[in-house]
Amino acid sequence: MEQQGLLHRLAASFTLAIGMIGIAIAADPATPAAAPVTATALAPMVKIDDSTFRCIRKMTPVRQFYVDNVLGNTAGTLAAANAPNGAIYPVGSVVQLVPTEVMVKREAGFSPATGDWEFFELEVSDKGTKIGKRGFAEVNNRFGKNCFACHVPAREPWDFVCETNHGCEPIPIDHKMTGALQRSDPRCGPAELQDGDSMALMKLKGMVLLGQTIAWVKGLF
Repeated sequence: MEQQGLLHRLAASFTLAIGMIGIAIAADPATPAAAPVTATALAPMVKIDDSTFRCIRKMTPVRQFYVDNVLGNTAGTLAAANAPNGAIYPVGSVVQLVPTEVMVKREAGFSPATGDWEFFELEVSDKGTKIGKRGFAEVNNRFGKNCFACHVPAREPWDFVCETNHGCEPIPIDHKMTGALQRSDPRCGPAELQDGDSMALMKLKGMVLLGQTIAWVKGLF
């Protein structure tokens, strides 16, 4: 009986000591607390640099444009692109019509006003890709039109992705021209031009030059 009493007293003392240590740790401001796990902490971060962008024809074709996903969820991006009534694209989605212009779906909360899309103006060559401009108001297409402003009419239900019937203002180039640009992407190696592509590219170059000349003249007054 005396041994049992001693064991009980030792056990009680041990429990009390453990409790006091826990209280001391909790009260010590130098003791780091575990960071709460939040949805933001778990959200995938989309890291984008020059190496993110590649030959447009190595992406997945959807009608007249191409899609990809920098986080590997190409299936999710493809499902959104093919949704008949529109859909929100998953994080990491890449949507591209021509080699020098692209939009990427950033992490949730990156830019609510743009549906978390970031727009890019690219410089492409046989050596790869260089990001010229990125953002929203800073990025324009080859005709001087702001990319984001052009995509706003497609906000609902197409998640800002323009197509012929998505409400966006028509761009001054046709599918023959965009196809010729895709087939002549210098990052892909030798151009794979079809009949009429050379003429389409020449016509497009003339349109761009004319637009630049008009803008230059207007700038004089």
